[in-house]
Amino acid sequence: MDEERQATFGPDGELETEAPEATGTNDFGAETGADETDGGFNRYAVVSLLQKAIRRGDEEASAWCAWELARSGFGWNLWERLNTFVVEDLKADTRAPLLVGRYEELAERWDMDSRRGQMAAVQAALVVARTRGAREGANAVNGFHAVARKRAEARAEGEEPTHTFPVTADDLSQGGEYDVALDGHTGEGKRLGRSSPFFRIHGARVGPEGETEVSARWKRLFLALDEYDYTDEQVAHALAAVDPDDRWADPDL
Repeated sequence: MDEERQATFGPDGELETEAPEATGTNDFGAETGADETDGGFNRYAVVSLLQKAIRRGDEEASAWCAWELARSGFGWNLWERLNTFVVEDLKADTRAPLLVGRYEELAERWDMDSRRGQMAAVQAALVVARTRGAREGANAVNGFHAVARKRAEARAEGEEPTHTFPVTADDLSQGGEYDVALDGHTGEGKRLGRSSPFFRIHGARVGPEGETEVSARWKRLFLALDEYDYTDEQVAHALAAVDPDDRWADPDL
């Protein structure tokens, strides 16, 4: 056995050695091209397949793509794309971005030429492939940009836009749907004299479950000891959960 290679136990329990450094040749002994993987595939095609496989939840294809890129010296490309995919192709509010980041740290610690580094790459790809696919961020950005363009075109032609943002200027004004956002942190809120109590009674409410028991206890204590005097009704409102069917309704503004 080459003394420069580290002996390890692989996932199947058999004694294995770390993968050797890249030699510049593919699996068939031929010199690799600039964008050729060790298996003889084009790097860009493998990356494209990885993204499509992740979107479709194809775990085996995703795992192979990650391994092929990692073992071929394109680990940098793999991690760059995986980190892009968790933003572009997954439902928000998942653990995948954190796990991909951790696997990347481990792969860099162990080196992408090692079997453990390649295992980390495969694990990361499997995490992403197993997470619910949804292009929420990408579709939102594309949609909002399209609306912005149409609004600008309509204004230039002196017409009313056919589409608008989910928030209008009237909505985000005093008496509008999102009036509660105009607290003392904004110029309009300061003009309206909305100081700290406004934020604590209206702007800091959460929903739809409301504050946790311990959080509510601490907020109630803070309001009782604050320099401002709050009525029992104001304290109750500050702690009340936001109605999920009418999130922006906030009386007594």
